[in-house]
Amino acid sequence: MSLLLVVLVSGVVLSLAYRLYGRALARWVRLDDTAVTPAVEFRDDVDYVPIEPKFLLGQHFSAIAAAGPITGPILAGAMFGWVPALLWILFGSIFVGGVHDFMALIGSVRHRGRSLADVVQRLMTHRSYLLFQVFIWVTLVYVIVAFTDIVAGSFVGQQTLAEGTVVHGAGIASSSVLYLLLPLAMGLLLRYTKLSLGVATLIFIPLVGLAIWVGQFIPLDLAAWLGLEVYQAQKVWVVVLLLYCLVAGMVPVWLLLQPRGHLGGVFLFVALAVGGIGVALGGHAIQYPAFIGWQSLGANPQPLLPILFITVACGACSGFHSIVASGTTSKQLRRESDATSVGYGSMLLEAMVAVLALACVMMLSSGEHQATGGNPNFVYAQGMARFMEVFHVPVAFALSFGLLAFTTFVYDTLDVCTRLGRYIVQELTGWSGLGGRLVATLLTVGVPLLFVLQTSRDAAGNVIPAWKVYWPLFGASNQLLAALGLLAATVWLQRTYRARWVWPVTGLPTLFMVLMSCWALAQFVWTGFLAGGLHWAPSPVPYVAGVLLVLAALMLVEAARVFARPVSADDAAAAAEG
Repeated sequence: MSLLLVVLVSGVVLSLAYRLYGRALARWVRLDDTAVTPAVEFRDDVDYVPIEPKFLLGQHFSAIAAAGPITGPILAGAMFGWVPALLWILFGSIFVGGVHDFMALIGSVRHRGRSLADVVQRLMTHRSYLLFQVFIWVTLVYVIVAFTDIVAGSFVGQQTLAEGTVVHGAGIASSSVLYLLLPLAMGLLLRYTKLSLGVATLIFIPLVGLAIWVGQFIPLDLAAWLGLEVYQAQKVWVVVLLLYCLVAGMVPVWLLLQPRGHLGGVFLFVALAVGGIGVALGGHAIQYPAFIGWQSLGANPQPLLPILFITVACGACSGFHSIVASGTTSKQLRRESDATSVGYGSMLLEAMVAVLALACVMMLSSGEHQATGGNPNFVYAQGMARFMEVFHVPVAFALSFGLLAFTTFVYDTLDVCTRLGRYIVQELTGWSGLGGRLVATLLTVGVPLLFVLQTSRDAAGNVIPAWKVYWPLFGASNQLLAALGLLAATVWLQRTYRARWVWPVTGLPTLFMVLMSCWALAQFVWTGFLAGGLHWAPSPVPYVAGVLLVLAALMLVEAARVFARPVSADDAAAAAEG
């Protein structure tokens, strides 16, 4: 079967969903362009700034579409076959993820731009707010754990293509360091000169390409320099990346976060365009199995239910999106009707990124996939290299482009997660000032360090990468966060509109996401403590899974109390007015 046909059909399905279901969502919540949005009402040109939807769409999309929609679909497609992964990407993004993002955005707008946690506190109880904040922080920690280790894995070892071309991870590390220096220079120039953003983009995007090319000639080979095993060098790079997170979480946003986010956003669109053109003109056929079975293959088989739904993660639905939508995007929405394209449309666009990532698996044979070691960064990079064949660029450059693109998308995630984690710790402790920022950031990156530095081995004594250990936990916690976000939306919609459409639109997705994520977490607890007899688990995964289950159960109890309470006219008015 042609890869192009699958990608085209996916694009058509997502486009129709945007036009039909997106418009229906807008009609049901009664988007009103005569209503004054928080961006206009509280405009301060710092946090509250009304932005044209075409610019806000790009900003929001680059913030939510990091490496999640790449890693998850690649892992799920390889485990169960590309058909189950593709179906969940499409239907999940249309009926679950897109609804979640849209409701989080418009719900925050209707509540004066408050964060989702603040909305939960207003609609439910202060205890719900505290539980929700803790749950968000734990989820952010595991985002950092999963992605730092994946990126560090790109900086060690080497990747050999079928024709013998070798790309060294140490060269990717060099390109990555050069890439991080570029936004610093860009931020300083934008701050202290009259250089416009457009001109800066034209200058620095070619420099990113130069960094990709130069990296292989000046490799940062920590394994050779320090006499370390590959997995030990990867641990060192994890420490370096977390130190970067520490700095990125504290420095002024104009110096690093904003220029790096802008370059990363442009790079994301370039990679998406390259993938689309490569699929259209490359003539690639699908080689990977469409369906492997209800159990994945390998030494540690996993059941399709519920593992598929937590593995695809951000490619279909992500609780992280609600934090971005209600944290920053809602304060920049110019008018309510823009929520359809920015909230719902961005999730469908991210689903298209996930489809292209899945395509990187689909065109591999089973043997070729095994040659990559199953690492999603190398699978994605090799796929991008094949897509770039139509541009006749050197294979080594194309593979380096794919690896740096993957790394760049992760930086987006790490920056935002560290800063959001710091905000939550400071808000919960009330500790402000430089000391509060430092301690809160140290805590947010220190806890991931404890997890990632642990070395896990399989029965044969082989080292298991930390991202493989913790990705299922990240996926389950992220999906459960989405379920709680949908739960908050259901409470708000039911108390505001008291309409029948609320239950199928947000109620059923809430129940489905709660079921799948709690099922997965309970499975981790069972495997860790009870399988084969009661015992202590050597891995922290079942312990954290148990904590998340307790937090979720307490949140559901709080929600049940709210639903059981009669809705008074004052409650409905308060929910509607925010």
